[in-house]
Amino acid sequence: MANFTVADVKALRDKTGAGMMDVKKALDEADGDIAQAEEILRVKGLKSIAKREGRTASNGLVISHIADTDKGQRGILIEINAETDFVAKNEKFITMSEEILEAAIASGACDVDSLLAAKLGEGTVKDRVDGLIAIIGEKMEVSHVEVLEGEHVEAYMHRTNPDLPPQVGVLVATDAAGASVAHDVAVHIAALSPAYLDRASVPADVVEAEERIATETTIAEGKPEKAVPKIVEGRMNGFYKSVVLLEQGFARDPKVSVGEVAKMAGGTITGFARLRVGATAE
Repeated sequence: MANFTVADVKALRDKTGAGMMDVKKALDEADGDIAQAEEILRVKGLKSIAKREGRTASNGLVISHIADTDKGQRGILIEINAETDFVAKNEKFITMSEEILEAAIASGACDVDSLLAAKLGEGTVKDRVDGLIAIIGEKMEVSHVEVLEGEHVEAYMHRTNPDLPPQVGVLVATDAAGASVAHDVAVHIAALSPAYLDRASVPADVVEAEERIATETTIAEGKPEKAVPKIVEGRMNGFYKSVVLLEQGFARDPKVSVGEVAKMAGGTITGFARLRVGATAE
């Protein structure tokens, strides 16, 4: 029987993040040699990375950074995923995520592909992710990168579970005058999840589809023909209030729109980005 203890299993699991059975098997194979067992886990992981491609990585974290620029500020927001919440709160996963953020800042990466190719240590960000996959044994990926610039950029990171890293991240860009309400607007975005900044931002095909549905619904309800345009207009206004940030009722006072809140502060909201862990996982 291999010479190792329960404490050895716990120590190796804490160090690598691997599953308990995998750790025990590795220690058995290494006859209790912890260093050799760790190497066994790494080799096993590297061989099976391709097998994990079809898995869903719907847990993880979001992480952000704001930097000053010549024109104001630049914010970056990154979503990094793993398969389980156990790994999402693992120290090795969190450390890797912080290193990836630093690589994004240093390289100026603004999308997933450029970030994966960015230099990190002696290799790239992709190499770093693959290396941790080999050790921990779960699919991991950098799934989203959002970059936002403005006179002022505010970041808000929300924990949906106090035991986990932030699961919702928001960036809000305003002019200088709007900085005073930027935090409250970021919290609002985290909670109400708007899709567009203003009406002009809503794609034409989305507007056309909503108008068609509103029209067909109104006609199907047997409304008078003359009343249809007015009813459709009302329904479209309701649609905009549900998906357009500036028209949504402000979370802290729904009687006032977000746009009016910014206006009362003498400022303008110029953009936003929102990521929720796993929202687009396949």
